[in-house]
Amino acid sequence: MCADERRIWFRVKRHGFGVGLPVVWQGWLVLVLYLAAVTLSAVIFSETVSLIVLAVLTPIVVWLAYVHSDAEWRWRDGS
Repeated sequence: MCADERRIWFRVKRHGFGVGLPVVWQGWLVLVLYLAAVTLSAVIFSETVSLIVLAVLTPIVVWLAYVHSDAEWRWRDGS
């Protein structure tokens, strides 16, 4: 594998902006861990701590999806 090749975890959407659901187990793991962390923080901790967890983890997950997507993120109209 070439040094420039990235592992694709998410495919960009055909309609809209960004990515859809994961396509490999690594992407699913990121998504499940994110949802579990956000849900558990909402159940266990106060509102303030839960919002901090959400504010810290969301950009990390978005960045991972961006880095491991198969194409440039732009608005797509299906054509």
